[in-house]
Amino acid sequence: MRSVQPKLRIVSLAPSATAILCAIGAKNALVGVTKWCADVAPVSGLPKLGDCWRLESVDDIVKLRPSLVIGSVPFKPEVLAKLLEQPFNFLAKNPRTLSDVERDVRLLGGIVDRQAQAERLAQRMRDKFAAIEKRARGTRRLRIYCEAWPKPRISSPPWAAEVVRIAGGEMVVPAGEKISDQQVAEAAPEVIVLAWTATGAKAKPAEAYRVAAWKDVPAIRNKQVYVVRDELLNTPGPPLLEGASELFRIFKSAAAEAGK
Repeated sequence: MRSVQPKLRIVSLAPSATAILCAIGAKNALVGVTKWCADVAPVSGLPKLGDCWRLESVDDIVKLRPSLVIGSVPFKPEVLAKLLEQPFNFLAKNPRTLSDVERDVRLLGGIVDRQAQAERLAQRMRDKFAAIEKRARGTRRLRIYCEAWPKPRISSPPWAAEVVRIAGGEMVVPAGEKISDQQVAEAAPEVIVLAWTATGAKAKPAEAYRVAAWKDVPAIRNKQVYVVRDELLNTPGPPLLEGASELFRIFKSAAAEAGK
């Protein structure tokens, strides 16, 4: 007689994992998420918890009786230590590139027995990125500084740098690193994109215009500082598709302005 596998009960402390699981039809496996997950997936009715950086109580997770908890960078060591002490399985994600994102899609698809749906999602993402990249070939490639946090100044992660290139730009500083004002000034970006982590669309262009070292930066002189909702560039999963489309629109507009 075939044994019946117990239903998976997943707590996702990673918006990227939540977005992927919902996109492949595995929302029903989720029993808890972070407060950030509702920004990228239809999970507003699920219990809201902390994340791998700020978690008030592991007991809140234990009460949900998860069989698997999924976390992702950034990890705070003491939070990670508490999670690893618990009886549930813990999956730690640390994607860096778009290839890593695709692997995460397949990994999660295998975990929830949605391999075919995961493969379709991976193919859809590849196709959409390719279509945007094809459209971007008709415009001049712009020099871009994309920022994930202002204090300390941190550039957007490597997968976002890939999305920038797909959309027709070129990141002019190392991705996912602490960056000085002088580094940005010397790189002379033509466009600055602010996608500050966990702020939605509340990044402040006025702060960029006030940086003394940037007064001669082309993006500052020409008023080419834009805000992109952070989850569209900082969530390594399906939201990156909308992020790529948004960047393409920004770069196309900026290129048109530069050509006047």
